Amino acid sequence: MERRNQRELIPVQPVTAGLITAVVGFSSSFALVLTGLRGVGADRDQAVSGLLLLCLSMGGLAVWLGLRYRQPISIAWSTPGAALLATAGTPAGGYRAAVGAFVICGLLLTLTGLWPRLSRIVAAIPAGLATGLLAGVLLPLCLAPVQASFHLPGLMLPVIAVWAALLRWARRWATPGALVALLVVLAVRTPLHLGGAAGSLLPRITLSAPAASWSAVIGIALPLYVITMASQNIPGIAVLRHFGYHPPVRPVLTATGLSTTATAFGGGYTVNLAAITAALCAGPDAHPDRDRRWIASVTAGCCYVLLGLTAGASATLLTQAPPQLVEAIAGLALLPTLGSALSSALAEEKGREAAVLTFVVAASGVSAFGIGAPVWALAAGLALRFLI
Repeated sequence: MERRNQRELIPVQPVTAGLITAVVGFSSSFALVLTGLRGVGADRDQAVSGLLLLCLSMGGLAVWLGLRYRQPISIAWSTPGAALLATAGTPAGGYRAAVGAFVICGLLLTLTGLWPRLSRIVAAIPAGLATGLLAGVLLPLCLAPVQASFHLPGLMLPVIAVWAALLRWARRWATPGALVALLVVLAVRTPLHLGGAAGSLLPRITLSAPAASWSAVIGIALPLYVITMASQNIPGIAVLRHFGYHPPVRPVLTATGLSTTATAFGGGYTVNLAAITAALCAGPDAHPDRDRRWIASVTAGCCYVLLGLTAGASATLLTQAPPQLVEAIAGLALLPTLGSALSSALAEEKGREAAVLTFVVAASGVSAFGIGAPVWALAAGLALRFLI
């Protein structure tokens, strides 16, 4: 009996769930985060700084919120937001304008926490349009594995084979396994050269002064805010409620907004409630007792802090791979999200045409008057829905 009680005092199950959450969450999308930041004009050091600050922010918030409220409140970066950045292009004004857009997005998230009516306005956007917008943003990246398979078959096809096998037998490890397979293939086909890069393996914070740019605000800040709310925060709250929790919505949104605003100067584009990995900490696999599952999210937070220290090494390894392969790994990671978004966008017959229009305009990548495709997509979808 005494030994049993000692075992119960050691929270092995939630700690293990937290470790898995952090490792899977980081390894499955850190390449996309780096690609997204580079896509809006960041150089290597600025992208590494963003990845480091995101990990530190996610970890710190998860630990504080978990200990404060004793709930498995998982914090993540916006994976769909990173996909948006990867396809947005460098705004007028360069990376500094993108930093200004990150600050605006953080302020909007903070305002959402302080003024709940704003979150209700975002929630009022028809679900089909929001998910159609998300699917359109993701599609260009999800095409990258197909393109890489034809242009670099010797490198990409073994990676896809590993990904498909793990998707069948160990689904949560599919993308991390594909990343490991890519590194192995690169090491065999084109040996990695890390000489002289020892100093770059240690991440450091690189701050940039924000610049004012209306095109960046409209083309990056507003779509980033809408996508983060619609595909991360709102579903994240729904996941916690599904498992019987009542998350403190206003404090969480305010904290993530303030954190985004503070870290934006160093490339931290968005932190928010986890949606994709939230169930790993909040579900029964984390612990049979709901009152002990918060240990999983706190453990994940501690792991994110440690993983952030590997940002420099991660970026250095990825620079050894052709950019097309890095985008292909990100595309493999986003395929399940794309499938879910398309399914949701087309689920209801009413308004389906508007959802499809939103999807195709967002996927087109068109830009006019300095305004990117996501804004035009949402505007077109809302106009058609109103019309019919």
